Amino acid sequence: MTTEPRAAIVLAAGLGRRLGPIGQRTPKPLVRVGDKALIDHVLDELAVAGISAAVVNVHHLAAQLQAHLAARDPHQLPRVTISDETDGLLDTGGGVAQALSLFESATFVLAASDVVRRGAGLERLIDAWDDQVMDVLMLLQPRESATGFDGAGDFFQDDEARLVRRGEEAQAPYVYAGLLICHRRVYDNVPAGPFSNNLVWDRAIAAGRLFGVVHGGDWFHVGTPAAIALAERALED
Repeated sequence: MTTEPRAAIVLAAGLGRRLGPIGQRTPKPLVRVGDKALIDHVLDELAVAGISAAVVNVHHLAAQLQAHLAARDPHQLPRVTISDETDGLLDTGGGVAQALSLFESATFVLAASDVVRRGAGLERLIDAWDDQVMDVLMLLQPRESATGFDGAGDFFQDDEARLVRRGEEAQAPYVYAGLLICHRRVYDNVPAGPFSNNLVWDRAIAAGRLFGVVHGGDWFHVGTPAAIALAERALED
């Protein structure tokens, strides 16, 4: 039987180097876009989709981020737990592996904290999730409409919605949109310490168990000062 996720991990420990001086004084998740900080955009998105608990990992300027999260309304969902990486960054995969010890749900949402989405992307993932055939279900953004993204794209998708990487191709049509549903079994037998989520994603691809859902709404990657301005203008429009 497929189990819908009720918990999330929010990756918020990055150094924000591409933000320049902004990232030196402010953790990227606290950069404001529109009327609120990036981390609040993500937590509010989780709450709307029914996610009741979120683990947020912290490292860079962690005290600022922890103070911000502690100031949230205690009755507001999702309830936030901190996964502390101040002693050393664990990379994306290692960060997830540590955070998994803080909740028991078999399935969970994984969200980046440097993306703003408009539209029911998470609800669509939840509707499509099937843990009998999937280990990972990613939200995808068409590369042409990925505001603030300047890369060549990440994935191709077949007729059954399975994903493969761009590989040696010059471009791929879809960008990982910073949001997915995952079963915790994919983090069995992972290395101790830092490692990238690419490890578990490649395992899922090899097993034919990594799928995607194409986002039908707006998507803004906020990784640079220029991208902040782009997202601000788009939200105003």
